[in-house]
Amino acid sequence: MCGIVGYTGKRDCTGIILSCLKKLEYRGYDSAGLAVIDREGIEVRRCKGKIASLEEKVRTRPCRGSTGIGHTRWATHGRPSEENAHPHVEGPIAVVHNGIIENHLEIKRSLEKEGARFRSETDSEVIAHLICRFVRQGMTFEDAVFKALSILRGSWAIAVLKGDEPGKLIGARQECPLVVGLGGDEYFLASDIPAILEYTREIVFLEDGEVVVIDEDGPRFFDRKGERVDKRARRIDWTPAMAEKGGYRHFMEKEIFEQPRAVIDTIRGRVSEEEGRVYLDETGLSEEDTVKRVSIVACGTSWHAGLVGKFMIEGIARLPVEVDIASEFRYREPLVDRETLLIPISQSGETADTLAATRLGRDLGAKVIAICNVIESSIARASHGVLYTHAGPEIGVASTKAFTTQIVALYLMALYLAQLRGRIDSEGIRERIGDLLRVPSAMESVLSLNDAIGGIAREYFKYKDFLYLGRGINYPIALEGALKLKEISYIHAEGYPAGEMKHGPIALIDENMPTMAIAVKDRAYEKMLGNIEEVRARGGRVIALVTEGDGIIGDKASKTIALPPSDPFLSPLITVLPLQIFAYHVAVLRGTDVDQPRNLAKSVTVE
Repeated sequence: MCGIVGYTGKRDCTGIILSCLKKLEYRGYDSAGLAVIDREGIEVRRCKGKIASLEEKVRTRPCRGSTGIGHTRWATHGRPSEENAHPHVEGPIAVVHNGIIENHLEIKRSLEKEGARFRSETDSEVIAHLICRFVRQGMTFEDAVFKALSILRGSWAIAVLKGDEPGKLIGARQECPLVVGLGGDEYFLASDIPAILEYTREIVFLEDGEVVVIDEDGPRFFDRKGERVDKRARRIDWTPAMAEKGGYRHFMEKEIFEQPRAVIDTIRGRVSEEEGRVYLDETGLSEEDTVKRVSIVACGTSWHAGLVGKFMIEGIARLPVEVDIASEFRYREPLVDRETLLIPISQSGETADTLAATRLGRDLGAKVIAICNVIESSIARASHGVLYTHAGPEIGVASTKAFTTQIVALYLMALYLAQLRGRIDSEGIRERIGDLLRVPSAMESVLSLNDAIGGIAREYFKYKDFLYLGRGINYPIALEGALKLKEISYIHAEGYPAGEMKHGPIALIDENMPTMAIAVKDRAYEKMLGNIEEVRARGGRVIALVTEGDGIIGDKASKTIALPPSDPFLSPLITVLPLQIFAYHVAVLRGTDVDQPRNLAKSVTVE
């Protein structure tokens, strides 16, 4: 998840690009760069780190021009470094890119045979080389861009310059946001509205497959076939704070709604439905590694993801799995050795207890494969391999999209381990990949229930205690739902495996303690029906998550939230969403600080 800006007009663009990039720093922050067209051609300034470092580089080595592009990077391919920072330049072409080019290795090998020399570890550099190749073959700048786009597979938002055509800027979008800003005699490209709101409020939104060519006559818009399309500008009246949040009231709300896209980005490039295979080469795990047991260590929400992962890995790969709270792991004598796969999970990659557990596991001889969201974080560096989630920066303290992408990563790990161990054939993997690829659409349908869930929240936000019940793989989701409510609304809530209700919690149930029951149709469905009856018999009110078409629980629960059916191993990705939404609405109604709840920090870097 990166930030892109572009400018062409009458003014010197360097300061404008830097100003725009600052507005996008929340989208990515491991490196930054810009390119402008001056009298000599393309001048590039890049650096590892934040925008302030780029500003200093531009101050010491000024560059001036009226057409330019800029980028803030959130790494997906290649470590954070100046070489991997954008823009990427080849010949007269400079490119900035947000997204993932799935066939970049294939393109790279083909270009290298023709003599191309690559300078970075990124997938993005192939775009510059492709466009340059077609320009050198005699194509116009525009035709070269269209030809290159026809070869790419994956997702992109790009902005492209050609050094000998000042005043011209080309942008394109495929599954990544890109907008065009109209400012009279100047024009802008940006991956998000906040970047350019200071300069214009007239915005044109590109759709997937569309290309914009901007020159002194203004923007021209094309579809993927190169046919002209008419686009209308929309006036944006957001405040700068609203714009940074994409029009949402809080970052947490925005991040809840980003989850289908984050899940797609975490899957992308790692599965082949056609071949029935999972590709996790970045983990360094191979058939030569002897893995007889798996140990997962994590804290908080990541620990709940680990509990879900236990069901997945044991059920699909048939390996025994232990899940430890990281802060407890190193204060016992864990049975970890060279036949153990240790999986630390952390959004930030800096969680102190998880980092300590990672180092201990490695010292004991375990193979360590981390799941985290931040490239080159401490846990990533301390591990033998890393399975990065591609959630993008998560600003809200209460984790949402980081959690669901961790679950997706664990599901991919379960399939990969089963594949390495010969526990599943290509047809079985193909079927499970198909199930996974249907999840983002199902998530979208759950998110469409936002208003209805908000209505339920209005009925329940004044209660002081909640009980969350789940069974099997949805027991960790009960824990996560309760944690979300506690974190942001300050309401006391407890998550329990429903079978344990009679072992204590049932004593608390009355008309003043609502129960959230995860009762989707799975192997534990009938048992959950019994638990709901037990709550009702004691005067308790039940909010039930049910599968669409369930005609039974509706008569037993006070409220129901109907969810699309899914494979049982993937149901947590569906059932967690209404619990996040419910907690969010309750917190808003109670007037708490949703994005920065009291006493909590995004990354716990001390014990």
